[in-house]
Amino acid sequence: MPNKVPQALYAIIGGSSTFSINFPEDLNEPDIKIIDDGLIFETPFGDSPPFKLFKVGEKSVLTCKMHGWRRGVTRADASRQIFWVFREAGTKSILAEGGVGAVNHLLNLRDIVVPTDYIDNSMRKDVNLGSDYLLIMRKAICPDLHNNLLEAAKKFAPARVFERGIYAVTDGRHFESPAEVAVLKQWGADIVGQSVCPEVYLAREIGACYAGAYLVVNYAEGIVEDWKYEDLSKIFYNGSEMVGKILLGALRSIGDMSTCECANLRKPTLLKESD
Repeated sequence: MPNKVPQALYAIIGGSSTFSINFPEDLNEPDIKIIDDGLIFETPFGDSPPFKLFKVGEKSVLTCKMHGWRRGVTRADASRQIFWVFREAGTKSILAEGGVGAVNHLLNLRDIVVPTDYIDNSMRKDVNLGSDYLLIMRKAICPDLHNNLLEAAKKFAPARVFERGIYAVTDGRHFESPAEVAVLKQWGADIVGQSVCPEVYLAREIGACYAGAYLVVNYAEGIVEDWKYEDLSKIFYNGSEMVGKILLGALRSIGDMSTCECANLRKPTLLKESD
């Protein structure tokens, strides 16, 4: 187990939409070079999930599968492990992906949504790395990375791409009930999934930019029609290459100069012990 985390300004958190392939090597892109694989690091929250270090051109990138979720590790600890590694790596730009359910009845299966905001209905709200920061969640989704993902999605997605939306976060691993989905719809959610929180908080805590692109894999309960396991399976296994190309396309287009406020939207805590 390596003790030193390699430096990588960029990171991709793999989700269900790239789970069925070896990302990124299965895409056979000419500018991809795998540097190391199976990297597990000791963190204060337990051993990390396996990471892969690769290069896209001159950009060094760390990636892991399925948000680090695995048996015997809570999802909260998996997120802390991942972002502790990113902090040690000096990561500043983080892209994520995943499969989501459609809450907005105008969405179709295989649509891509690049959300601009979130609703946290999970029970993991106090997950942090122990830093004393006041996190300002204005523009929680980095507008620069959002635009990178949006343009890449327009290029590689065969279905419709939506440039804004609200991602409702629930805990899972079960899907939501019809009553829960009805509440999320009333709140203004467009899609529902299980990964944006606490990742978006942890990204802000380490001063990194964060954005994601999400593939609609099912209708949420009570929306349009009952979802079918066969449809879910087909999308799960057949959408990975497209989502992988979106991630790499967005990564290539990230410039050296950032115009976003992300790094400045964390402030020293006001809750300090008196001397």
